[in-house]
Amino acid sequence: MINIMIKQLFTKTKPKPENEVPTPEKTPYEIIGGEAGARAIANRFYDIMATDEYAKPLYDMHPQPLDRIRQVFFEFLSGWLGGPELFVENHGQPMLRKRHMAFPIDESLRDQWMHCMNKTLDIEIDNPLLREGLRQSLTQLASHMINQH
Repeated sequence: MINIMIKQLFTKTKPKPENEVPTPEKTPYEIIGGEAGARAIANRFYDIMATDEYAKPLYDMHPQPLDRIRQVFFEFLSGWLGGPELFVENHGQPMLRKRHMAFPIDESLRDQWMHCMNKTLDIEIDNPLLREGLRQSLTQLASHMINQH
């Protein structure tokens, strides 16, 4: 009887992975599966950008091949999602707006970027609460990159 009560207690307190929310003890990085999850997001994002006609102007402004930029984006996502600060270790502070100032970014490019990211999140993030939270944060981040009107 006690074993059944203990099992019920622990079963009720554990959230299902698809409903898990980030906490100070469990970051988005951990919820998505750590390095493999962050790398999957970076790779899927660039795969979509490279094949989606809507994002062609965005794709065309990226240096080819995309191998280096995929790695840099993965490193950024790792730290941004609460994992190892790979970008900072390898490149210094992100200062994203400053790093992107050399590129003319308008609302159209922001929308193309978010189009690719939204598709990526829909494919790679099963957890609807986390997916929406990431979508909102990334929308703000992408809007902050706009430097042309």
